[in-house]
Amino acid sequence: MSDRLELIAEVEAFLYLEARLADESRYAEWLALFDDQVTYWVPKGRADYDPTTRVSYINDNRNRLETRVKQLETGVHYAQTPPSPMRRVVSNIEVTEQLDDGLVAESNFVLYEHSLQASNELRVWAGHASHGLRRVDDSFLIRSKTVEIVNSSRSLPTLAFLL
Repeated sequence: MSDRLELIAEVEAFLYLEARLADESRYAEWLALFDDQVTYWVPKGRADYDPTTRVSYINDNRNRLETRVKQLETGVHYAQTPPSPMRRVVSNIEVTEQLDDGLVAESNFVLYEHSLQASNELRVWAGHASHGLRRVDDSFLIRSKTVEIVNSSRSLPTLAFLL
């Protein structure tokens, strides 16, 4: 039982770190948490389809994530100039599958975004995240991340930041 609790504590700390780095726009550090072969997917609706057959909000590999980060860091990404102040709450973290070299962790989140660029409103994004994590020494790398936004089957405002 204590091994299981220790594993959950490690996973929680890792997911909290990922959320904090994204919230603080520390994108290079955030990107360093991802495996070279990562898939990062934000489906339109539920994640119950093949992303190569339908439109998704985001369906990125490592190269595309690096491009997004460069745009955000250089100010070329005008939809986030100035950057939206954000804070997310990550909860209900569970390890749902253990693999030989890693695990799958699932969680819920609520992200608060103060949209300075467009409407100056406080937007609330809620959803579910699934992280495929690969064990590396005493930490993890993200090999896959799928983010289901609660209202993603409807039209959404610009998703110009990283979930």
